[in-house]
Amino acid sequence: MEKAKILFVSQEITPYLPETEMSKIGRYLPQGIQESGKEIRTFMPRFGKINERRNQLHEVIRLSGMNLIIDNTDNPLIIKVASIQAARMQVYFIDNEDYFHRKFIFTDADGKEFEDNDERAIFFARGVLETTKKLRWAPDVVHCHGWFTSLIPLYLKKAMNDDPYFTSSKVIYSVYDNEFTSEWPESFKHKLKLDGIEDSDLEILSPSNYVNLTKLAISMSDGIIQGSEKINPEIEQFIKYSGKPFLGYQPEDTYIAAYNEFYDKMLG
Repeated sequence: MEKAKILFVSQEITPYLPETEMSKIGRYLPQGIQESGKEIRTFMPRFGKINERRNQLHEVIRLSGMNLIIDNTDNPLIIKVASIQAARMQVYFIDNEDYFHRKFIFTDADGKEFEDNDERAIFFARGVLETTKKLRWAPDVVHCHGWFTSLIPLYLKKAMNDDPYFTSSKVIYSVYDNEFTSEWPESFKHKLKLDGIEDSDLEILSPSNYVNLTKLAISMSDGIIQGSEKINPEIEQFIKYSGKPFLGYQPEDTYIAAYNEFYDKMLG
């Protein structure tokens, strides 16, 4: 029997970014799933805070060099990779000079959210999916962690649903308690559109804020996992009403086995 393939897309992974609930799951979940006999690939953004020399990131020339057009602007996609030796796993990084070379993650030195976080999220989501295709790797499950990955379910279900690499992929979205507070500009909906995405798919983004972006991700996913013990109550209700397969919050010592079982159930 062929090994199931799981694609992990994480907003943060330790040791590249500081330890948080999400970054620890981003680090230890892929390892645990790989050790349970599945094949994995892992992606995260190459935020400027990440020390390339210390973490031994290097560019993968054969994967780099694509241009992603957002709002009529060409944005070169650079792919880097690093290895976590102890886990025998590689992490792929989505990079671009304009979007990811500042020394902060989502907010500036004064704690103000970057005005182009919407474009950065678009670039990251599309970059991950284009690179997965370049790897000639067709995932059975795509598991997204954190709001920065929230456009991936939309792109998979609407823009890439006919793509042979993704036609049978199940999408799982993990909801955490890490919210952003600003409202993204009205132009965001126009910028994120690709062939296959209708205006009606984006009606939920009125306005384009954290709650509605998360609702969009949930409505386009096949299964939902609660990654933090407490999440936004409005989102909690939305998950309930969605009727989608749902896995509640799992403590640190049991989540890997529980997630693995959830994948198997989704692949049924």
